[in-house]
Amino acid sequence: MHSIKVKVLNIAVNTRLLLHGRLEGIGWFTYENLKRMVLSHPEHTFYFIFDRPFHQSFIFSENVKPIVIGPQARHPLLYFLWFEISIRYVLWKIKADIFFSPDGYLSLGSKVKAINVFHDLNFEHYPKDLPLAERLYYRTFFKRYARKASRIATVSEYSKQDIVKQYNIKPALIDVVYNGANEAYKPVDEEIRNITRKKYTQGRPYFFFIGSLHPRKNLVNLFRAFDLFKENDKQDHVLLIVGAKKWWTGEIADVFNNMKFKDLVFFTGRLETDEIKNVMGSAAALTYVSYFEGFGIPIVEAFRCGTPVISSNVTSMPEVCGDAALLVNPFQPDDIARAMRTVVTDKALANKLISNGYKRAEIFTWDKSSERLWNCIEKAIQP
Repeated sequence: MHSIKVKVLNIAVNTRLLLHGRLEGIGWFTYENLKRMVLSHPEHTFYFIFDRPFHQSFIFSENVKPIVIGPQARHPLLYFLWFEISIRYVLWKIKADIFFSPDGYLSLGSKVKAINVFHDLNFEHYPKDLPLAERLYYRTFFKRYARKASRIATVSEYSKQDIVKQYNIKPALIDVVYNGANEAYKPVDEEIRNITRKKYTQGRPYFFFIGSLHPRKNLVNLFRAFDLFKENDKQDHVLLIVGAKKWWTGEIADVFNNMKFKDLVFFTGRLETDEIKNVMGSAAALTYVSYFEGFGIPIVEAFRCGTPVISSNVTSMPEVCGDAALLVNPFQPDDIARAMRTVVTDKALANKLISNGYKRAEIFTWDKSSERLWNCIEKAIQP
């Protein structure tokens, strides 16, 4: 019997969001999946394409060849130049068999087969949440990227159906790969809890939010809900917000400045994973009440930490949460406040959510995600 010879592939990857010390949602997705993928497939060569000098920690193994090419793609005009000229040139030069783009952007001028990951289509539903230039770019190009792709990967069934509906793509061409959560996230002991509370909240119990402080993360209604909750709070809870104020808009600022209990809202800015896990694991609950998510990685991180979750009953969040969270209407601050009261007064319910969360976390792992992503790539490269 002759053994089947597997074609060795040149896989080009858009790694512009691998930014040392500054990984966010899509950056983490890129990091966790590529780290596993390149180690599991040493027979193939992965060309990591950066738009700036890269950190050596992102070169996961010997089969990774880094390429740096400008311009730094951080503005719609520069996106266009980088993907349509720089990327197209690199794909031609390295004779790429496939181009994998974890942030959804493709090179429309290249004839190389391509897979992109659409995490969500928030910009189609809430375009005003984005600056005008970004909004116009996304709404002009992402439907074209969807049609250009050989296959599309996405992170929830909700997002898959949204792509089908918005862009008229055949469901058979879209693979749901889900997200995972960093394995560093795990429960912390009472000593760490006490140290963490002293460090961030003057020793008080707290509700916790983490994410980019973007309009869709719904801080406006979280602040309103916290004010309502505090009217009857007997346990001195505060609200701890982790994330950079990159998108701190007029409305968020106005609502915050008009809060009755704004002195009980603490901001940490960006934190490292080792610190986030302590903050997450020491919280009374995660309050993650976005009005739009393609997945919502912090939900699974909280499950892993044994922290109760309050999340939204819209878009992908019910699919990710299952029976392991209190789901609320994100447009109703009193509904969010009610869930906050419930989670701190009903210990039996809180413990049930924690127990269900541990089980739920096993469904969403980066090992499973990277296997699904690799299957998507294999389907795309078949003639």
